[in-house]
Amino acid sequence: MTEDVDIAQPADASVLDRLPMRDENGEIRHEFVAEVTRAIHETNIELLRAIVAELHEADLGDLIEALEPDDRVKLVELTGADFHFSALNEVDDSVREEILEELEPVTVAEGVLELESDDAVELLEGLDEEDQEEILEKLPAKERNTLERSLLYPENSAGRRMQTEFITVPPDWTVGQAIDYMRNTPDLPDRFYEIYPVDRAQHWQGAIALDVLLRARRPVPLVDLIDEDRRRVSVLDDQEEVARLFGKYNLVAAPVVDTTNRLVGVITIDDVVDVIEEEADQDLKALGGVTSDEELSDNVWTIARGRFNWLLVNLATAFLASSVLGLFEGQLEQMVALAVLAPIVASQGGNAATQTMTVAVRALATRELGSSNAFRVVMRESLVGLVNGIAFAVITGVAAVAWFRIPGLGVVIGLAIICNLVAGALGGILIPMVLERVRADPAVASGTFVTTITDVVGFFSFLGIATLWFGLK
Repeated sequence: MTEDVDIAQPADASVLDRLPMRDENGEIRHEFVAEVTRAIHETNIELLRAIVAELHEADLGDLIEALEPDDRVKLVELTGADFHFSALNEVDDSVREEILEELEPVTVAEGVLELESDDAVELLEGLDEEDQEEILEKLPAKERNTLERSLLYPENSAGRRMQTEFITVPPDWTVGQAIDYMRNTPDLPDRFYEIYPVDRAQHWQGAIALDVLLRARRPVPLVDLIDEDRRRVSVLDDQEEVARLFGKYNLVAAPVVDTTNRLVGVITIDDVVDVIEEEADQDLKALGGVTSDEELSDNVWTIARGRFNWLLVNLATAFLASSVLGLFEGQLEQMVALAVLAPIVASQGGNAATQTMTVAVRALATRELGSSNAFRVVMRESLVGLVNGIAFAVITGVAAVAWFRIPGLGVVIGLAIICNLVAGALGGILIPMVLERVRADPAVASGTFVTTITDVVGFFSFLGIATLWFGLK
């Protein structure tokens, strides 16, 4: 049951003041969603437009995801020109694609015209080529050509991430001329941090930061202020490399040039933050064997299908690990304690390997681990495995003897723990490095291989040492 809130009556307070969107924990209030839903069903356009006008695009995106699928499209249609299409870049990919496919191409085209070029590309790139073309045909020639060029660049490249709105000036201008130009030009980018001197062929000459420009006197030639060593990126650079460049050199913006050094765009820090979040999301999902495009809004069938293949691979490796137990069937029948304790050895090795693998995958992604320090890192992780192995060998050995009252059992499981933790440390660091060398994604494949190694080594070392120690057959 929802609480009725009277927000139609005139008042000095805004709609969101009278009907807050979020509670004290920052969560969307059910009453707010219910009120918006009721307004949609009652076609209360005035109220919906008032709400949409006050919401930040990120909050509007959260509201869209909280609505039922049919109501999402109706909200866009009813609010018309007041709807911020940038909000669709704040929702899950599947939700965005569903909305865009339901809307008329002319409606989407009108919304795209209000966006900066990088936001427009992000909005369109998830659609298939036929839907993209249908929307692009509704755009003016200039905007259509700009977006088509951006969409031709490789996915996850700087060319896809850049915005094509930037400020260029002739290098022979003065500071005063540049300032007057910016004051008198109505269609400047919404936000910018530097201006770019270019020649007549649009070749990049350098950059001038706004703080440097504003501190200089009007008669000063721009050529005296140009930073020719300014970091820039190529349209073909991978977005991860661009993000690393921003982090390393503390950039807030970076010019983007084509293969002939012509200035074609600019990437700003807000774009890089999105890249960092996306890459972290993909790596985290990959470590769990989840496809990078899986979203919370996906249906059961889509999620199950996406996870099936990796679970099938895991099943095959599990059978491989279990086959080791079959080699010691007779020994397991003679001493039940071995069957009880064997999973402990495998589990400890797997946990230690996962810790090492997590550090290794992150270090490879950030380029902190390479050929120059690989040997030192491998040796360090091996010694860590050995130290922890000895510590847990003592703990586990004492516990095993106290549990089963078999003195030699503590020595057997202790030695096996040492072997498996060292093996886990080596597997956790070497497997990601090998996968990186063969140009496979270490985050995707490492987990299964590392777990298989620790299971096989754990079972084999424990049961093999037990066979030798107790003389089992």
